[in-house]
Amino acid sequence: MKSIHASLIAGAAAAMIAAQAQAADLPVYKAAPVVVKEFGGWYLRGDIGMTNQKVKGLDSPAPGWADTTIVQKGFDSSPLFGVGIGYQFNDWFRIDATGEYRGGATFRALQNYPGGSDDYHGTKSEWLFLANAYVDLGTWWCITPFIGAGIGYSQNTISNWRDVNINVPGGALAYSDSHSQWEMAWALHAGLAYKVNKNFTAELAYRYVNLGDARTNDMIGYDGSNATYNPIFLNGITSHDIKLALRWSLGGGAYDAPVTAFPAYAPPPPPVYTPAPAPAYSPPPPLMRKG
Repeated sequence: MKSIHASLIAGAAAAMIAAQAQAADLPVYKAAPVVVKEFGGWYLRGDIGMTNQKVKGLDSPAPGWADTTIVQKGFDSSPLFGVGIGYQFNDWFRIDATGEYRGGATFRALQNYPGGSDDYHGTKSEWLFLANAYVDLGTWWCITPFIGAGIGYSQNTISNWRDVNINVPGGALAYSDSHSQWEMAWALHAGLAYKVNKNFTAELAYRYVNLGDARTNDMIGYDGSNATYNPIFLNGITSHDIKLALRWSLGGGAYDAPVTAFPAYAPPPPPVYTPAPAPAYSPPPPLMRKG
């Protein structure tokens, strides 16, 4: 009987050692990170910036204009202020609609004609409305470069226009009342956006915008004379703008950058215990009597 008990104990010990060795060989379970891409939903934006505008050329139906030469022309810089609403579809595409007021930019031009020169000056301002689409090019250290394009309309206004003949003693003067007109406009965007937190983004951007044309009203002489219809046309107005924008997420999808989440920890299953088979029973040999 002692040998049977010893065999059972030895078999159980061997099974326990084998189970421990099998458990020691199991890999350590680690929860793998899961990248969850969310989007920003609706957002509001506000813009401020400065303009750097140019005009391709001046024209007029006034008699003798073809014999004149524009030797100098240009705008001073002016501020711009805008607001808008947009929607972030995913982590790379968004659209918005914007409206902005572009403050009065002083315009000056010098024109030579046979026998004299004219000095033009006035003010130009706009209301600009655009529908824009943007592509976000990826995010590194919370910074997202982007490009975009927009199309819409601009109301271009010319005001305080004066024409001074600098060769006439005392300066012969002509002037024009304000005039506004709507023109189709389009824009190209490029910039960097910085994610301050999940609901707030700051944006520094460059924009090229084509504002179409503008014109003055009919020019009237300093003495009230108006012998002919002679407004001044400003053709091909463009602008290179630098803007600072702030975007506020309105919720829906809280964050347009990837975030990392970990699944719930699931421990590995316990090893299955398989007892060692008991040795077959062999009865002891009969005792042999002596003598």
